[in-house]
This record gives sequence, structure tokens and C-alpha cells, in this order.
Amino acid sequence: MSSATWRSVFTYNKYAQITARALRQSLKEEQRVAAEKRGLTALKYQYWEDGKGGEQVFLNPEQEQGPPKKSAAV
Repeated sequence: MSSATWRSVFTYNKYAQITARALRQSLKEEQRVAAEKRGLTALKYQYWEDGKGGEQVFLNPEQEQGPPKKSAAV
């Protein structure tokens, strides 16, 4: 059996997604949270007319955050 038998089951993108998730889950809590934050993406687009850019529109806007949480130490 070859090492590429996964190709008959799913695509390379799915394989990469599975391995990335497994790697992130194996990290300690602090490193795992940092890795998950790096995985978030922001996508925006902008219409251009006559050499001038219009308003930038986010396709997946960031969640609005309320006031910062207070620490238990305060």
C-alpha cells in the first residue's frame, strides 16, 4: 500500500485541513489559541471606477466586541 492512498478518498485540500486541525489540537492551550487566531481570515473587496477606489466592503466582518472583560485579579 502506498503512502498516497488518501488521494482515492479525498482531495489534497481536505487532507491539508485534517492534518492542520490535528496539529492545532496537539498544541498546548496557549499555542493552540494563537494558532487558531492566525487561521482566521478577513476578506474584503472594493470597486474601482475611473482610477478611484470605492468603499471597502468586508465579506466576513469581524464580530464586534463589547467592553473589555475585567480580570479576576482586579
